[in-house]
Amino acid sequence: MNKIIPNADEAVKDVFDGATIMVGGFGLCGIPENLIRALVRKGSKDLTTISNNVGVDGFGMGLLLAAGQIRRHIGTYVGENKLLEQMVLQGKVDLDLVPQGTFSERIRAAGAGIPAFFTPTGVGTMVAENKETREFEGRLYLMEHALKADFAFVKAWKADKQGNLVYRKTARNFNPMMATAAKVTIAEVEHIVEIGELDPDMVHTPSVFVKRIFQGELFERRIEKRTVRKAS
Repeated sequence: MNKIIPNADEAVKDVFDGATIMVGGFGLCGIPENLIRALVRKGSKDLTTISNNVGVDGFGMGLLLAAGQIRRHIGTYVGENKLLEQMVLQGKVDLDLVPQGTFSERIRAAGAGIPAFFTPTGVGTMVAENKETREFEGRLYLMEHALKADFAFVKAWKADKQGNLVYRKTARNFNPMMATAAKVTIAEVEHIVEIGELDPDMVHTPSVFVKRIFQGELFERRIEKRTVRKAS
């Protein structure tokens, strides 16, 4: 099965209106820049996005926001995105904020085939509203449901032609777990190598989870908020 496709536009051609899409990355680190831009060009709308944050104004998932393509977002962090704040307050985007550890585990659970789990995080707060609770060993826990998606957009450093993926440094954030939790996982990568060139012990996402791969054309690798020390 040939998983290599020519470009990002071909990769997103079947993303339909109303789809649920997981988008890898933390802040602006390890985000699938090419896939996001292609989805903006395609114009799919009424999307539910699942990602740690929603990019920044004018870049990353902020482009999808500006195009009015996101109807609902599930994430953990608002970030440096004034447009998101404005759209939420205006009722244009439904925002579901989830504690980051719970968010990670809900995605991991979906990839492991676990429909729900109990966690103490959020007990006694707004997070617990309308959720089932249960006591274990004298402590109260919330039931949280797994998060799964129609598509997962991930960004990797290297892939072989079978679709085995290797992430580089902190780009190995939400990408690996999201790759396991969607019906169709699409990976944009910096390098595609021959089968056998990757050390099996270094593979982070096995090819069985990956449906499509392509080599990205442009990676800006922006930093969300650069802070430097003044010269002494």
